[in-house]
Amino acid sequence: MDHHTVAIVSVCGIGLDVLGGLYLAYDLLGGQHGPLRLLTRMVTYSIVFGIGYGLGLGLLFGIACGIASGVTTAIELQRASREQEHYPLRWESFFSAVRGAAFGLALLPQVGWPFAVTFGVLITLGQIVAYTQGMRPGMDYSIARKGRISRWQAIGISSRTIGYLASAFICGTVLGHLDHPWLFAARVGVVTGVVTGIGALVNPFIETFADCLPERTLGVFGIWLVLCGFVMQSLQYWVSILDIKVT
Repeated sequence: MDHHTVAIVSVCGIGLDVLGGLYLAYDLLGGQHGPLRLLTRMVTYSIVFGIGYGLGLGLLFGIACGIASGVTTAIELQRASREQEHYPLRWESFFSAVRGAAFGLALLPQVGWPFAVTFGVLITLGQIVAYTQGMRPGMDYSIARKGRISRWQAIGISSRTIGYLASAFICGTVLGHLDHPWLFAARVGVVTGVVTGIGALVNPFIETFADCLPERTLGVFGIWLVLCGFVMQSLQYWVSILDIKVT
């Protein structure tokens, strides 16, 4: 087992403990009008995106891109849930840059700096262009207990898949030293498209979950987060107890 993996899991466990403590302190943080509705969105979307990206592109990719995508998406959907106008383009550009930087940094160990930086810039610009055309997380927003993907969401998913695939292929061909740039690009594009589609599909459930949670449910959710954090933090000690070799 790699020592970096052990450290990452332990840090994530500490983060879950902190989040769990916040949920248990629901009343102290303002109850229904406090920040926990936004926090719930951030945590839930980060987990959904993180698992999807992690399974498709590795642990580091899942953590970095899951958090970046989950947090920025949650902030935008929080605004949509209040029936407010979307953020100005300068803020949407900032959200795009955060996601682009996360994707680039997540790919860095595999592809090197030139590929990572160029890819991050390309997908950031692509997302900004999409925003100017009305493609944003809050598009066709709804709260319902059934999954659905609208026509415009399907177009957005397809466009994102093609855009990420093309950007990865261009970077892999011109800047990267990959053995199979086409296969790598296809993997990045397909995984991104699938995760985006899953996010759109479960979006109504998450929004219902975030807006309709009773106080007791928030407390139970906090307890589970604390327990999961404890298990993740204990990994480093179980590695020593079981004499698992760490490289």
